[in-house]
Amino acid sequence: MEDLSLHILDIVENSVAAEADKIEIRITEDKEKDLLSVEIIDNGRGMDKETMKKVLDPFYTSKTVRRFGLGLPLLSEAAKAANGQLSIESKKGEGTKVKADFQYTHIDRKPLGDMGQTIITLVIGNPEIDLIYVHKKNSYTYSLDTRKIKAQLKEMPLNSPHGIRMIKEDLKKDTGDVP
Repeated sequence: MEDLSLHILDIVENSVAAEADKIEIRITEDKEKDLLSVEIIDNGRGMDKETMKKVLDPFYTSKTVRRFGLGLPLLSEAAKAANGQLSIESKKGEGTKVKADFQYTHIDRKPLGDMGQTIITLVIGNPEIDLIYVHKKNSYTYSLDTRKIKAQLKEMPLNSPHGIRMIKEDLKKDTGDVP
């Protein structure tokens, strides 16, 4: 995967497959600490201890359509390549938290990518999911909560043209350039 937003897309799709109806994506860019942190937290089925032991094995997958589970192993390798690490916490029936840390200035750190397009893709494909996206960049914090947008839309679907337009307009604030 060329950038971290594609890793995020893959992990969130795993959360959807695990029947999560609330998913948080948290990104922290802290240049002072030389840290980029990506967290995906869901309230899906979670994993038992046996599954947790195998989750970073690229030849293990719980999906029946393919024999490889490359999402988490590739994210783990991307973090290690940038002097970082991957951690996973999960409880059966409660959900999962995936956190990847990267040295911000490391030459091998993948770019974050187009998070706006990633969020739009997730909303279009999964309008029923409550998606919370928080992006902290130094002292600036941007957040998007689809529950608030759903409330404004009333009966109109989140993935309607009007809903997507509202989200795109809001995502323009995710620049980190504003103090």
